[in-house]
Amino acid sequence: MSAPSARARRVFWVDPANDPRNTDEPPVGEVTTLRQYLDHYRMTFEMKCDGLTPDQLATRSIPPSTMSLLGLVRHLAKIEHHWFRRTLGGQGDLPALYSTADEPDLDFDGAVGTAECVADAWESWRREVAYAREVYARFADLDETFVPGEPFEVRGVVVHMIEEYARHCGHADLLRECVDGRTGQ
Repeated sequence: MSAPSARARRVFWVDPANDPRNTDEPPVGEVTTLRQYLDHYRMTFEMKCDGLTPDQLATRSIPPSTMSLLGLVRHLAKIEHHWFRRTLGGQGDLPALYSTADEPDLDFDGAVGTAECVADAWESWRREVAYAREVYARFADLDETFVPGEPFEVRGVVVHMIEEYARHCGHADLLRECVDGRTGQ
């Protein structure tokens, strides 16, 4: 692929007046600030995947990696499911999403360019994000431990999720640029 033109690079930028990540809510207090950062990265990730076909979403990076934008959608659904539903939500008996004992990397390995796979991935991701928001809204104090006797605090989970999205938004930047030359946001 030849280097994309400057025009192609700018196409992905959203007018600040229409950017869904901009909010009028001031980032006051730790709970609000961390929620805003997490939601900002969630929306950024979704924007990076916008407008692509199933085949484009499933385009792998470089061998031997199985990473793709579709794999990242499934992976982030799996991570949301693990931390907010199974851990903070207290549903630890639920089976892991997109992972089995025989196929622990099913989130990436099972990401195939079909309309059904894409629909399932986005439905899972949106369901888990909605649930995560419900769980997060229950905590006014991020010092709370979510499992009695465990040293983990809600804050640690939320900061980990911000870190997870930040890292994968970087991956999504590169994957998207390889697919159609779009960058930014």
